Amino acid sequence: MKALTFSLLAEPEERLDLSGLTPASLARLTEAQIARLRVGTSRNPALVGDIFKLTGKDAESLVFDGSSSRLDRIGAGLNGGAIRVTGDVGSQAGRKMSGGSLFVEGNVGHHAGSGMAGGRLEIKGNSGDNLGGPLSGEITGMEGGILIVRGKAGDYAGDRLRRGTVAILKGCGDYAGYRMIAGTIMVTGRVGAMPGYLMKRGSLLFDRPPEKLSPTFVACGEPDIAFPGLFDRFLINEKILDKPLLGQKPGRYGGDNAVSGKGEILFRRGRQMS
Repeated sequence: MKALTFSLLAEPEERLDLSGLTPASLARLTEAQIARLRVGTSRNPALVGDIFKLTGKDAESLVFDGSSSRLDRIGAGLNGGAIRVTGDVGSQAGRKMSGGSLFVEGNVGHHAGSGMAGGRLEIKGNSGDNLGGPLSGEITGMEGGILIVRGKAGDYAGDRLRRGTVAILKGCGDYAGYRMIAGTIMVTGRVGAMPGYLMKRGSLLFDRPPEKLSPTFVACGEPDIAFPGLFDRFLINEKILDKPLLGQKPGRYGGDNAVSGKGEILFRRGRQMS
């Protein structure tokens, strides 16, 4: 059975909230009922049928064929099934998802994966700021799952991360791992200023030494546990990387000692900056 496909007819005139278009919410609806769902955010909101052409029947596997930075909250609340997007999307992609998979072939806006508790969110392009981070007034960011950015992430990636894994493959902006509570963030490529600033616990893993680290981190020598090797195996098994990230003898910083100081930054030694 062909995946239920939403083909974008034209660039929307308003921002759209696509959080209602998930496998669970569409499972028992007819094509006509789906076409009448409201997705617009203006006073006279647009309907699905105004924005998309619908084809296919399998609601467990959704495809959004088309690209617009006005497509917000795609995959929000996803708890099973699969969603694939063939282009760019707007803010809060995959917010609060707890299961299933969301794959975006283009770029995403800010707060992608915010409040994630499970599942797999993979972004082929770049992400905006606050990747996996909380919205204003929330006290935690991601609480589980796997979030992968194949391109570059903006500032404050992994803000208040509590659980789960964030993988960024072409570098990120400033304050990666800001206010981390726990969990793991790995980055290949150049990392901006002050990674791990005010982190309490958790691990930041880099393929090179950090350049602009807070003075409240201290060098701790080589880690004496099996974690680096185990995590390298996890990254390869999950097809995030095809070779080890940290190597046999990674360096280590502990911090942030401005708070509890129980976090760590592990990095591959001897990597040339680029």
